[in-house]
Amino acid sequence: MRIFAFALVLLLAGCGKSGFHMTDVSGAMPRLDLRMTRAGDGKVVTAKDYQGKVVALYFGYTNCPDVCPTTLANLADMLSKVASPDVRVLFVSVDPDRDTPAALKKYAAAFSAQVDGLSGSANELADVARRYRVAYGVTKGPPYEVMHSNAVFFFGRDAKARLVTTDTGDTGAMAQDVKRLLDM
Repeated sequence: MRIFAFALVLLLAGCGKSGFHMTDVSGAMPRLDLRMTRAGDGKVVTAKDYQGKVVALYFGYTNCPDVCPTTLANLADMLSKVASPDVRVLFVSVDPDRDTPAALKKYAAAFSAQVDGLSGSANELADVARRYRVAYGVTKGPPYEVMHSNAVFFFGRDAKARLVTTDTGDTGAMAQDVKRLLDM
């Protein structure tokens, strides 16, 4: 999985240098396009529901022992540094069988009110994951195992893919990039 993520970053690194800390993928990735169910209210949401906002898109699952909680905590810290209601984090569950709407809502809310937990049918999940070249897999075991990419995609207010990162550790740098996206 890490090799796939590293290869993706290397491939996308050739997309040009723009002064962003994260990798600029402008023009190399598709626009924000999804149809998922938001765990908080059960509403079916699409990219239009996030129009005019900067969106971070991340795939994971609520029972993840390390990567997901660390990534979401870092994204929440970035949100606090940006301090804008015009930024949303979309956390797409790759384990919809275990991530019930109630569990997903509680998990997302534990990080920030600006994190929306999203789920959908197997086809809806496969469609959005394929669009952004995100690998994931669930082996129902025993043992029950879930594999997923650690990439976070950032979309501008115009829903165009702008940035990607696999390292959310520098929340200050992410915040600077997101502030730039807000001003674009």
